[in-house]
Amino acid sequence: MQFVERIAVGKKIVQIHCLRELVYPFAPPPSPVESQTMKESLTPASIRELARDFERQYQPGRVRALMVAGSGLKLEVPGWHPTETISMADIMPFPMHHLEGHDHSLTLWRRDDETLLVMNGRFHLYQGYSPAEVVAPVRLAALLGAEVLLATNAAGALDSSIPPGSLVVVNDHINLLGSNPLVGAWAKEMGPQFPDMSEAYDPELRRLALRCATDAGFEVFEGIYVAVLGPSFETPAEVRMLAGMGGTVVGMSTVPEVLAAHHMGLKILVLSLASNPAAGLVDRPLTHQEVLESGREAADTMKRLLGSLVERIFCPGGSGTEK
Repeated sequence: MQFVERIAVGKKIVQIHCLRELVYPFAPPPSPVESQTMKESLTPASIRELARDFERQYQPGRVRALMVAGSGLKLEVPGWHPTETISMADIMPFPMHHLEGHDHSLTLWRRDDETLLVMNGRFHLYQGYSPAEVVAPVRLAALLGAEVLLATNAAGALDSSIPPGSLVVVNDHINLLGSNPLVGAWAKEMGPQFPDMSEAYDPELRRLALRCATDAGFEVFEGIYVAVLGPSFETPAEVRMLAGMGGTVVGMSTVPEVLAAHHMGLKILVLSLASNPAAGLVDRPLTHQEVLESGREAADTMKRLLGSLVERIFCPGGSGTEK
């Protein structure tokens, strides 16, 4: 379509004849949700195809759970045998972003015809991953038949009475990430569009974890995980605000995984290692190295805890959680 525009050049009005593609208002620009969907390399259909390819290639048998290792944490499962460790780059159709303390691989721990999928590190929004990419391993595990998400993370304690190295069994969360992995087609295609979150963190698994954590040697608490975007640590003012909102620990992960897992019907247990006091509770700056070191120091205790939990949750011949 041809338009005539008049522009001022000095004191003269010059007519310019030009062609312009007329888009708006006849075709309004895409909404934020549509824009996000168009940028995604993942769709509900592609994640289902990915699950079929994974099953054909690795033959995992009965997938019991997805376990996720937080920063600096290495998950081992006594009584099960690691048979394959696969780079996430060989599984996922999007590029990986390196992060110290996160290996970005998936280990298959097997026992007879059963398999536990163990993520050695996770994806974070602050690395530049989209919400759908962050939770892709969770959706893959759910489509493979996983019954439980057992996620660990390293978090900052918002309460000065929670010492570094202690464990917080998460019973609820506050999502301050500014996003939700159920936005768009995912909600309707992968589960109920409006999932209830009243008991996203399974009460039976929480009770079991409290007992097992004490037996393993952890000083253990129960509380609320606050998820923030990062990657900067929180300011002292933000820490006071989050504690005033009811938060127990604060971190930069986990909640997207919980939302996707609960949406697809998995039982959920989240264990937060209090790796450091949050900003303002100690008179020194916070570092990522401190977080990683706390994870290394807790490795043996975490191994005992996970062994005890897995033994009780997935007793041979059992159907799921401890009765």
